Amino acid sequence: MTALLRWLHRIEDGLIVAVLLFMILLAVAQIVLRNFFGTSLVWIEPLLQNAVLWIGLLGAMIASRKDEHIRIDVASTLLPEKYHPFLTIGVDLFTAFICGLVAWYSVGFVIEEYEYATPAFADVPSWLLQAIIPVGFTVMAARYVLLFLMALAGKRPRMQEPVA
Repeated sequence: MTALLRWLHRIEDGLIVAVLLFMILLAVAQIVLRNFFGTSLVWIEPLLQNAVLWIGLLGAMIASRKDEHIRIDVASTLLPEKYHPFLTIGVDLFTAFICGLVAWYSVGFVIEEYEYATPAFADVPSWLLQAIIPVGFTVMAARYVLLFLMALAGKRPRMQEPVA
């Protein structure tokens, strides 16, 4: 199981690096084409816009892997320390629910994009580029369900302390 998780983590890490490098190369190519040759490739802009979506969701997946998402943590400062484990369990469950809900509805969105055959650019269908939405949110939901179950069993890793 650990080897499988390590393999999946490497895929996530590799994808985010590859997409980021690809974005940088395309942006530089576009700048060079515009400044030195007075032309540009029309498909680069929509591709870069979709790549930002991929970077955001891959980054969110990686953050959920390490339980390092941005938190607005007012309740833990107001509640005594003895209630923090219950608060963490509730937050994990709520986060899993919201991610699952977004994943569910985004599957419908991607299916509609597929049915309407909307092109993102050239002959590339938009559903293909937007498929990262249900994948990313499903992965995050699964991770928070796992954290919830680990918290119930008393084996949840401690959350990272906020950086001041």
